[in-house]
Amino acid sequence: MEDLLTLPVVAGMPSSDLSVWYLIAHSSTFALIILIILLFMSFVSLAILINKFKQYKQVDFENGRFLAAFRKRKRLVDAYGKCSTFKKAPLAKLLEAGFADLQEIIGKKKGEGNISAAQVQLDAHDLDAISKTLEKTANEELGNLEKTVVFLGTTGTVAPFFGLLGTCWGVMRSFLNVGATGSASLAAVAPGIAEALIATIVGLAVAIPAVISHNWCNNKLKFIEDSLNNFSLEFLSAVEKENSF
Repeated sequence: MEDLLTLPVVAGMPSSDLSVWYLIAHSSTFALIILIILLFMSFVSLAILINKFKQYKQVDFENGRFLAAFRKRKRLVDAYGKCSTFKKAPLAKLLEAGFADLQEIIGKKKGEGNISAAQVQLDAHDLDAISKTLEKTANEELGNLEKTVVFLGTTGTVAPFFGLLGTCWGVMRSFLNVGATGSASLAAVAPGIAEALIATIVGLAVAIPAVISHNWCNNKLKFIEDSLNNFSLEFLSAVEKENSF
């Protein structure tokens, strides 16, 4: 490992002065700021990924359990009574919102909110109102699950440019060193070029995992969105079956 972190010896410079750690420690203030920003973005991205992995895993588990319980129901009111058991399931939130809207509509039609009483005829306008409530709730749940994911996309987009900025700075320092020393030898330009390449490597090392994580999160969100949309249709179908038209 130590061999990998030490660059080849350049004529006129001791090999100990060409280690990666030495070059980082003796980098310019601007280059160090760039590296610190990139490391910060890397740590935050890692924290977000770990948090989202746990969150989405729990959502999948809770949604699965809730959906199984919902499909075993005899009536919607039975499934509604179990919603509090699945606090982490977005599908349960959907049922709560849709069922509350259904109760309100039936209450207005009957003059009371007793869903277990005789069936009440619902029209297309009523179903459309419930559908909009389900859609609004689904969007809110997705919004909660999307929080901080945008940082992964931002990191994947911006990190290479920070690396490029550090690269340009390092190359510029190399040319300034050539002008100051009056020598264009490798010994004169090597430190600045090495500093530039370090910034490039770090920028890519931060960006690549962030892009992969962002794509993974978006894929999970798409799957959850599909499950929310499918459940909305299933709920509306259950409402139609339980109420005559």
